Amino acid sequence: MVEIVIAFLYLSILMYLLFGGADFGAGIIELFTSNDKKDRTRQLTYQAIGPIWEANHMWLIIAIVILFVGFPTIYTTVSIFLHIPVSLLLLGIIARGTAFIFRHYDPERGKIQVLYNSIFVYSSFLSPLFLGILAGTVISGRIDLEAGSFVDAYVIPWLGLFPLSVGLFTVAICGYLAAVFLIGEADNEGDQITFRKKAIRMNILTVVAGGIVFVAAKWEGIPLLEGLLDNTMSILALVLASISLPLTWKFLLKNQHILARLLAGFQVSMILFALFYSIHPSILIFKDGTMGLKEAAAGLATMNALGIALLVGSVFIIPSLIYLIYSFQKRPIGVLGGRRK
Repeated sequence: MVEIVIAFLYLSILMYLLFGGADFGAGIIELFTSNDKKDRTRQLTYQAIGPIWEANHMWLIIAIVILFVGFPTIYTTVSIFLHIPVSLLLLGIIARGTAFIFRHYDPERGKIQVLYNSIFVYSSFLSPLFLGILAGTVISGRIDLEAGSFVDAYVIPWLGLFPLSVGLFTVAICGYLAAVFLIGEADNEGDQITFRKKAIRMNILTVVAGGIVFVAAKWEGIPLLEGLLDNTMSILALVLASISLPLTWKFLLKNQHILARLLAGFQVSMILFALFYSIHPSILIFKDGTMGLKEAAAGLATMNALGIALLVGSVFIIPSLIYLIYSFQKRPIGVLGGRRK
């Protein structure tokens, strides 16, 4: 049952990066859109994420619950030593959601809308930035369990070149996913061309940001590349992600939006798989050691109950989520942001 719980943990992280990441990316795309096209971008963004933006965070909640119940040592370690970036991430998510709702339903217009828009786009950038910083810190070996001061224990570990580079890489991935997904929401050729260009640019930026991650890892003495090249599965995942890159461009240029979406999601999945597999069975890498999921797992009774709960819950949650997306896609424009068919 421990393996089932671990599988659900990895799945929830992946799904949050894919769907929650595309959600964040919509705000990132808007942030870097020219003023004359911002209104149209906002409209398409609302059509795409309006119905399901809250549901996307379900995956983050599941991951947190799994860690809290099934792996309490890992949960407490991250919560204590990385409480600053965790708090900033959660504040960003709250601010973003609040601004997203108020800018659409607040009857007041004018300067207050400028404030809502600013909060939405900047929190859309900062939230995945801190999410990536958390991920980078967890695998970097920068956490010092024996640190003697507040700064050494709670600031230095996440305030470094490698965690920041992973944060920027996460931002780029989110923007790339959003641009690819939004092409399918556009109902005219002009919008499709705009988002196609954004998708290609964000894809290039993602590749560059990925390169910076490896440079930062080398600079700080983190064996990231060595770990990825040390096993066949990670190498295979990276090769598959690389092969899918030109295919994604091909489908984008040919307006085959569904295939482009699937391949974009596949690329991100392979990158995440390669990373997880390279550090497996560890999930936390400290300055003087590591911690694996199995060794940090709760008691057998707890893991069995958690595994059963996850299996039973998935029978209801996943079909419901699929139907939610399907039903809102069938709604006419103007009704909670759905699309006209």
